[in-house]
Amino acid sequence: MSDPLLYEAGEDGVVTFWLNRPEARNALNLALAEAISAACRRAVQEDAKLVWVRAKGAVFCAGADLKERQGMSDDQVRARRVKGFAAYNALETLPMPAVAVVEGAAIGSGCEISAACDFIVATPAASFKTPEALWGTVGATQRLPRVLGKRLAKDMMLTGRVLSAEEALAHGLVTRLVAADAVAATVAEITATIVKAPPAGLRMAKRCIDQGMELDPRGALATELLAIEEILAAAEWRKAMAGFGKS
Repeated sequence: MSDPLLYEAGEDGVVTFWLNRPEARNALNLALAEAISAACRRAVQEDAKLVWVRAKGAVFCAGADLKERQGMSDDQVRARRVKGFAAYNALETLPMPAVAVVEGAAIGSGCEISAACDFIVATPAASFKTPEALWGTVGATQRLPRVLGKRLAKDMMLTGRVLSAEEALAHGLVTRLVAADAVAATVAEITATIVKAPPAGLRMAKRCIDQGMELDPRGALATELLAIEEILAAAEWRKAMAGFGKS
């Protein structure tokens, strides 16, 4: 059996996670959930500057692997769901920027994986769907409402509505919509910008946004002030400022 996730370490601290179950439409099973968490730990250990999350095959992720679940006891289903939540959280809490590239359908767990990244680059072939409630179960009820808003998330969950790439862009789930033949150039452009920037600044900015969204305005400002103090103490910002305007 092939690895459910490929960890591709490139130059300049750039890492790509490839969902690698194309024969199963990259459905999330226990092995893939555990592999995502392990890949996140490795990226942190290796001090990666940028993580790309992509998929092999035409489908980004078709959701939970229902074939695997058919033979599971309630306890096994519960344990597998917890592993899935751990994988999404591992992606969401990566200290470095993490960007999803969605070039096909993202269903259920696929929505969770892509939405757990800092932003999504998509092609017109991408689509987003959360049909769990229509299958008699529950999932993807927490992250998407924070991105899309409560009403649209409910429309998707309660009716099976599929968001096209264009709709996902309009509602803020996708931040960049590019033609399929422009993906490589877009990935290269984003990569070049991020690897050239001071890692500490990017990580602090990400942390402040993520933590600040969970706080009131006063607490959010305190989070940014604390980050400023950490940046000043490290003094790395002076090197970046010294080169400003010279290139």
